[in-house]
Amino acid sequence: MAIQLGGNGHGGGRRSRTAGTLSEINIIPLVDVVMVLLIIFMLTAHVMEFGIEVDVPKVDMVKDTVEILPVITVSPAGELYLNEKTVNINALDRTLKERFPKAKSVYLRADKSAIWETPVQVMARLHKAGYGVNVVTQPLENGRKR
Repeated sequence: MAIQLGGNGHGGGRRSRTAGTLSEINIIPLVDVVMVLLIIFMLTAHVMEFGIEVDVPKVDMVKDTVEILPVITVSPAGELYLNEKTVNINALDRTLKERFPKAKSVYLRADKSAIWETPVQVMARLHKAGYGVNVVTQPLENGRKR
């Protein structure tokens, strides 16, 4: 944008100086946007707080009070173990009742390379005997496969 200073407007022989372009940053729109965002944040900050704040008591963990849970493991070869001891699939419900009379559910760990039929047969027998089945898995690290 050129501005002509002085001169008589007749386009005479003498030229006047022209001003260069204005290169300053206009921060007024920036301040306006920041102020609007600040107001919005101040109005919505109290809405973001939710739930009931509870200070739970701290206790020492005592290993003696932890009960041993029944865990059935299926090896890659299809062998069954009940808490580190081998067990026959046909005697599974009877062995569970003998070793864990108060148990209502069982944890099932199966190797990922095991034949799928064995864990399914174990689940069916446990369901028929009235046990709940909890399948043990391992979470992915950082959401990616290893």
